[in-house]
Amino acid sequence: MKTLDTDLLKTFLEVTKTRHFGRAAEHLFLTQSAVSFRVRQLESQLGNPLFTRQRHNVQLTAAGERLLPYAEAILQTWGRAKQDVALTEEYNSQITIGASALIWEFDGISDWINSIYETIPGLALRLESIPRQDLAKALLDKSVDLFITSEPPKIDGIRVFKIRDYQLQLVSKELNCTLASTQTMPLVYLDWGARFAIQHSKITELQKTPILHSHSSRMALDYLLTHTSVGYLPAPVINQNVENKELYLVEGAPVMEQALYLVWQEKSEKAELIEQITNINPKMVTKSV
Repeated sequence: MKTLDTDLLKTFLEVTKTRHFGRAAEHLFLTQSAVSFRVRQLESQLGNPLFTRQRHNVQLTAAGERLLPYAEAILQTWGRAKQDVALTEEYNSQITIGASALIWEFDGISDWINSIYETIPGLALRLESIPRQDLAKALLDKSVDLFITSEPPKIDGIRVFKIRDYQLQLVSKELNCTLASTQTMPLVYLDWGARFAIQHSKITELQKTPILHSHSSRMALDYLLTHTSVGYLPAPVINQNVENKELYLVEGAPVMEQALYLVWQEKSEKAELIEQITNINPKMVTKSV
């Protein structure tokens, strides 16, 4: 196989995302014929068609589906490699931290990141938003050096370090809302993982089809602030709204205790840097309301 051109993979991913050669060409600032040529080049190198081409219906073939995760991983790794090679005397090391978008939305995360910069001079950080279910894979294939999660995986050869405790609390914009009264209220469901789903399923009053099922705490929060509804959100996201009396804790609702953890490979070549990060007072522990 010839040397792989990363531009071919970028083009493949853009066509995959848009499902349209013309729109992919616009996004890549190329002509449509150039996009088609790049895809044909990649297909020739791999020996398989990657797309089925029908008018207004571009779909991945089975081979294209298999290539997709590799293309994403290769480009992510190549991006990290370019940044590592380009490190200067001022920034002489780099750490990549992964977390779901939910975690990056936490109040206090940016303060923690700033503490890392203040404590470890010369460190460049790369922060990646990665779906929760893909974090362990990203760690094992070295797309990230460590990740933040509320549910650390049980995998041999990894280390886990707790960085903060927090709570998931049931809230509504309605004053004097009780758990019993939530039976008639629309439900906002923030997808917080398997452990939360099990705990949530035990609350009889909340067993209904959600009016909003979201992976974004910000979207869930915006809905709860503007509609009569009820839902569980992390205390670090809603503390200010509760203090401002824009949201109220539901009386009699269970409070779900949670924690955030750092996870990394025990034999990571950046273990020394990661150990320094774990020694930093995270300044992320905010008192639950």
